[in-house]
Amino acid sequence: MSADFWVLMLVPFILVLSNSLLIPVLPQIQTALDISLFKSGLIITAFSLTAGLVIPLAGFLSDRVGRKAVMVPSLLLFGLGGTAAGLSAWLLKNPYPWVLAARVLQGIGGGGTYQLALALAGDIYTGKKRSRAVGYLEAANGFGKVTAPLMGSATALLIWFAPFFLYGLLAWPAAFLVWFICQEPPLKPPSEAKAYLAELKQVWTERGCGLVACFVAGFLALFLFFGLLSYLSDVFEKKMGIKGFTRGLLVAIPVLSLTLTCSLIGIYLEKHLGKPLKIALLLGLGLVSTALVVLALLPAGYLYFVPLVAAAIGIGIFLPGLNLLITSGAASEERGFVTALYGTVRFFGAALGPPAVGLGLELGKKTLFLIFALIATLVLALVWWQVDPEYMLPSKLVKSSGDNSAEGADN
Repeated sequence: MSADFWVLMLVPFILVLSNSLLIPVLPQIQTALDISLFKSGLIITAFSLTAGLVIPLAGFLSDRVGRKAVMVPSLLLFGLGGTAAGLSAWLLKNPYPWVLAARVLQGIGGGGTYQLALALAGDIYTGKKRSRAVGYLEAANGFGKVTAPLMGSATALLIWFAPFFLYGLLAWPAAFLVWFICQEPPLKPPSEAKAYLAELKQVWTERGCGLVACFVAGFLALFLFFGLLSYLSDVFEKKMGIKGFTRGLLVAIPVLSLTLTCSLIGIYLEKHLGKPLKIALLLGLGLVSTALVVLALLPAGYLYFVPLVAAAIGIGIFLPGLNLLITSGAASEERGFVTALYGTVRFFGAALGPPAVGLGLELGKKTLFLIFALIATLVLALVWWQVDPEYMLPSKLVKSSGDNSAEGADN
């Protein structure tokens, strides 16, 4: 990979800090602001819901004016929103509504970042290099998830709102590097509005059912991931008395499992597309469903790590395949918008996960997680029914993968 791609990897790393940085700090935020678990979860929702709504517009604009022209201002706004949240918490007597407003501002910026990095990688690379690039971007996203709890917990040792200031410190230099180092392929002349809509319609006519199934699975992945992490952080604080950096370190363990799995599966899928990709999707979803059943039956304690790590591994198995199907399911002229829609449903999942768990626990832990397991099983059935990688992926990409696999076997 070239130098500009390594810079591009900063984008998913920084974006994932938007929520993962705050997850282990939520119990401190609850105490400092005297709010409930549900209200602290809204700090995650304020960002993710806004970003999810902005992503389609950002994707559309990037198809018309370029990826960098949207991504760089978005990074600047992302950093500004985070800094504003920190200043509100520091200077105001009743900062909660202002923190939420700043997170909305941050979400507007966040909507023009990671998915456009995916789209730009799809523009730059083809064939197995695209599979590798997509896998690395997801790994960078996962690496951010691993380090974010540690960064958030360590920074919060100073004061509970200190993590908010990290956003500007990281996003603003990244915007500079993306603008001056990343090389973007020349834009094709933009289609007329009618032609553009016609091309999008063709994409959805040919691959719509498969794409919708991928979107649903992507939503589920982020919904469960952030919902379970927020619940785990709360359990550590209130039921096990684990606080501070130790809590962040423990939260990072399942996240590290997801990151390593994403990286390994991304490398594997470089040479094993088609049927192996679908097997990875089904295997990952099946593991998630099983882990949720086990989690429902276990009492709160350190044994939570076993099903949580298993669920994280399951998500890591199917996410790289979803990303590849999305980035390759449309031509470059529509890729920004299609990947943006995918990003929207992922952000909605991240937005709804923590508050949904906070409210759903009123049903009881066992009931809630069994419901989640049933939903994961239904999504597995949907993917099995509707997703056909050999049809959704370009035939040249699948053929190239098959040829590479054969060569590897001969060697």
